[in-house]
Amino acid sequence: MNTLATFQKDFARALMAPHDSAAPESMRALTAQPGFAVYRNTIMKACIDTLRANYPAVARLVGDEWFRAAAAIYAHESPPQDSRLLEYGSSFSAFLARFAPAQALLYLPDVARLDRLWIEAHTARDEPTVDPATIVNLTPENLAATVLHPHASARWAWFPHTPAFSIWARNRDSHIANNEPWQPEWKAEGALITRPHGAVQWIALDAAGYAFLEQCAAGALLAQAANAALAAQDNADLQQMLAAMLRAGAFARITIPALGQSRSPY
Repeated sequence: MNTLATFQKDFARALMAPHDSAAPESMRALTAQPGFAVYRNTIMKACIDTLRANYPAVARLVGDEWFRAAAAIYAHESPPQDSRLLEYGSSFSAFLARFAPAQALLYLPDVARLDRLWIEAHTARDEPTVDPATIVNLTPENLAATVLHPHASARWAWFPHTPAFSIWARNRDSHIANNEPWQPEWKAEGALITRPHGAVQWIALDAAGYAFLEQCAAGALLAQAANAALAAQDNADLQQMLAAMLRAGAFARITIPALGQSRSPY
């Protein structure tokens, strides 16, 4: 069994590293055969095609030729470790952040991160969402002491240096023509991605919204989360912010720890 495992490991390594001088002699003899190139090319194409499917906004921004060249380099450095295609490329954003040809595209790693968050939201477990009426019917005292628990599919991020969400959202939408003139306002942005009813959707987040969700994920009371939101952005409209998050299906349930209560979304 150990011999088989070693062979499989060496074989997989040879597929992704054609010029590996450290490869065993037996493996070098195998890879020298012309037919081995068929396997190598098939695997490489599968890796590139998978990255292209998993990062559509990135691919649309840089074009197919640039993307496939970058994806080939990434595939050599980071071969698949999981048989599930959607899992491949989890470190692609970090790769782009250090990839020399992408240094002038400051937003590109952030766009890749949003493509990855879309996949995470898409593959998250199903959960019901909190009905906004549940929040409306709480007394002010209970509302302040409530904990809002983020939905399993909810993913959020803050990008302090780039308008990554605007760029990503525009390029994620295949109905927008690439030749339409457009210039984003260069400012910090956040994003909330959810899948409340089977379809992934997204909304913009400001600094207050991001701080609020971070506190909710940490188990903070609603009053504490609201204070954090105002500390991040003193002019935040908390009522409007919470309403937008509830419509987006950002929360799965609420609890009121002081009363020992837990409420389902119904």
